[in-house]
Amino acid sequence: MLLDTHIWLRWLAVSSQPLPPATVDRVEQAEAVAISVISIWEAAQLHKRGRINLRMDWADWLPLALVGADITVLPITEAIAARAAFLPEHHRDPADRLIIATAVEQGILLVSFDEKFKYYQEINGLLVKG
Repeated sequence: MLLDTHIWLRWLAVSSQPLPPATVDRVEQAEAVAISVISIWEAAQLHKRGRINLRMDWADWLPLALVGADITVLPITEAIAARAAFLPEHHRDPADRLIIATAVEQGILLVSFDEKFKYYQEINGLLVKG
């Protein structure tokens, strides 16, 4: 199961908006949970800009958010990069396009509340609406 960045951060209780209990259960019952490496960049940007409160230094938080939470980090491969570039432009955010492409290329479920994701036929059957 691949988590969109906002789902990962809300699951870790970094966001002021907790995840609905059903979403928490779905994530915690998954066989494996992953994020795209681009989610680390997005989280770092949010932290740098003061949009999330980690309650600790980034360098201390990141290992806890990955290893401590048993999260696998999926790389951006050549195939993922190319797929993201050629996706229809329903969503102009390159990080989200990379996350969508990761789900498609890996053939794994993607959990997101992003309303624009539903327009991507490429993730039909893979998109879990939180």
